[in-house]
Amino acid sequence: MAKVKVCVLRTAGTNCDGETAFAFEQAGAATESVHVNQVLRKGAGLDDYQILVIPGGFTYGDDIAAGKILANELRYGLGGKLREFIDKGGAILGICNGFQVLVKAGLLPGPFSPGAPQEVTLTFNDSAKFEARWIYLKAAPNKSVFTDGISSLYLPVAHGEGKFVADQQTLRRIVDSRQMVFQYVDPNGRSAGYPWNPNGSVESIAGICDDTGRVLGLMPHPERHVLGCQHPRWTREGLKDEGGGTAVFKSVVNYFRR
Repeated sequence: MAKVKVCVLRTAGTNCDGETAFAFEQAGAATESVHVNQVLRKGAGLDDYQILVIPGGFTYGDDIAAGKILANELRYGLGGKLREFIDKGGAILGICNGFQVLVKAGLLPGPFSPGAPQEVTLTFNDSAKFEARWIYLKAAPNKSVFTDGISSLYLPVAHGEGKFVADQQTLRRIVDSRQMVFQYVDPNGRSAGYPWNPNGSVESIAGICDDTGRVLGLMPHPERHVLGCQHPRWTREGLKDEGGGTAVFKSVVNYFRR
């Protein structure tokens, strides 16, 4: 069987593309690193890939707002191609800065069209500082193809603008349509405030998907916990065969294998 192909989209300021490619390769996929200019200016297409990934980082230095410049490039330069990619059954993953890009481009919560308004955002943490810590997540009842068999995760976060915000009508739609994917929780799996919710997100939301279940954005970094030795307490708790974040990548790769 041919390997599932993943396009890892990068641009100036992207700094988690290598880890993300490694994580997908660990899950059995084949990856290619593609600069956004190759798609915008040189006509490189997305037809050869099943999965498109926008990794974490600080694209264009977050000079306007986190992810906003890349979001505009995708919305106005690739909007039609992205709509076609989704319609043909492709999956899109945005991690941290990639999540910020997806919401500001209008790809989440969806349904996406090139002219769709931005409905939600990710803004400054309530702590007013960059949060870099390990957090607990629980998977809400959801339709995402990235969460098969996942009930909880332990992953790192590293962001200054990770607070998920939506109006009540949009938030209700996300919850009712099973598009709320991950929530921040305490070690006992219960909803809790800071520091368990590191940014003050409404409903403790850490990740959402679109109406198809094939576009996912999340603030925590699953690609930073794919090896057992990446767990901060592995020397005390024992070395596991793989990190918890691997399940996210395996889930979507197996979806396309099926």
